[in-house]
Amino acid sequence: MLIGPAGAGKSTVGAGVATALGREFVDLDAIAGPYYAEAGWSVARVRRRIEDVGRVAAEREREPARAHAVERAVGAFPGMVLALGAGHSNYTDASCRERVRAALRTCQHVWFLEPYEEPTKSVRELRERCLRERGVGWRSEDGHDFLAEWVTDPFARSLATETVRTGGESPEETVARLAALVNADMK
Repeated sequence: MLIGPAGAGKSTVGAGVATALGREFVDLDAIAGPYYAEAGWSVARVRRRIEDVGRVAAEREREPARAHAVERAVGAFPGMVLALGAGHSNYTDASCRERVRAALRTCQHVWFLEPYEEPTKSVRELRERCLRERGVGWRSEDGHDFLAEWVTDPFARSLATETVRTGGESPEETVARLAALVNADMK
């Protein structure tokens, strides 16, 4: 399981680890739509709520749907390498936190990916990467900084069995390091 802020490399590293281990890779961001729908959320509803109450409030309202998606994905893909989108490990609602914590307890490795130990340096690099690769800086219209929230959230960090810092390392080096950890545990 890979968690962490946007742009940290969860999808890239996760796909590489899955290949190295001969497992399937699942990116929750790519498959979450039906799970959100089961919880009563759609892209159209998210857009409406953002227009009505703003991005931050809409994301807080959607927390139960994100927690549901995590529960469903963890249950549906045992033994596979799973990457959670940034918001899937960050919650303000205590019941959502406990639901996600319980779901992730079934995962032997939960890696929190970030570039550096220093939060400001991580946020700066991640913002540059997200702007360059996706055209998104992760600041809401009211100035809320989602990247800073995701990097510093103590709850998301508490979910991890290990923090993986990737600064100065190629994705291939990170993949090799994580695959070696899993292989060592299998011996």
